[in-house]
Amino acid sequence: MTATVGEVIAALDAAYPPALAQDWDAVGLVCGDPAEPARRVLIAVDATAAIVDEALEYGAELIVAHHPLLLRGVHGVGADTAKGALVHRMIRARTALFTAHTNADAAAPGVSDALAQVIGLAVIGPLQPQPEQPYGPYGLGRVGTLAAAEPFGAFVRRVAAALPATAWGVRGAGDPDRPVRTVAVCGGSGDSLLEAAAAAGVDAYVTADLRHHPADEHLRRGPRMPALVDVAHWASEHPWCAQAAEVIGAAFGGTVKVHVSTRRTDPWTVAGGS
Repeated sequence: MTATVGEVIAALDAAYPPALAQDWDAVGLVCGDPAEPARRVLIAVDATAAIVDEALEYGAELIVAHHPLLLRGVHGVGADTAKGALVHRMIRARTALFTAHTNADAAAPGVSDALAQVIGLAVIGPLQPQPEQPYGPYGLGRVGTLAAAEPFGAFVRRVAAALPATAWGVRGAGDPDRPVRTVAVCGGSGDSLLEAAAAAGVDAYVTADLRHHPADEHLRRGPRMPALVDVAHWASEHPWCAQAAEVIGAAFGGTVKVHVSTRRTDPWTVAGGS
């Protein structure tokens, strides 16, 4: 039998429980009918015009996105606005949109597990456990280990090779010869977890959107502080798309076709010198 949009959402909710989402977040079904069939699903980090184009070309009845399309409160979705136009296009095409955001960040496995996996880390546990479940697997970020220590310079190159290329690139802050074995990661913006990474005593911390002053102040605390690897926000979360595809595949096998988008929705498009 053909799976429905609602049944696919139920499988995703089981993997990424909505109760794990932050109270400011907007997760779940954005538009679409849960009773409609879901024979084809497209998964992406962002629901942009390019992603909606791809979904309609693919014939997807459901788009699964990590970032919410309508995170901040809106008073309307008129087709004369950028986001409203996307909503209208999806509704006309009978394509639903579903979002798993901070619930996917905190789930186990979740966004940071996917990032750790592509880097080659064996995950030990969360970097910041979920407050109400301090000893469970849920929480933000992950701490893991490499199979063998390697110089920080080589580790930065490892991260760059593991993630999709972006104009932002991959930047490292620390002694290039410093041995790295234990690593903390956080998919998405993670400078709020700098203190947690320091407390974990890891050799390096990989995340996105690191700002100048927090990074500088972190490194000024001494050579024992974790070295920093800053990557593009989109690139840090893209590995999760394959993980979500596996969730759907495990639940429905070949009855639901799943396509992971490789279209780069990172807003930065030009690198100096390129």
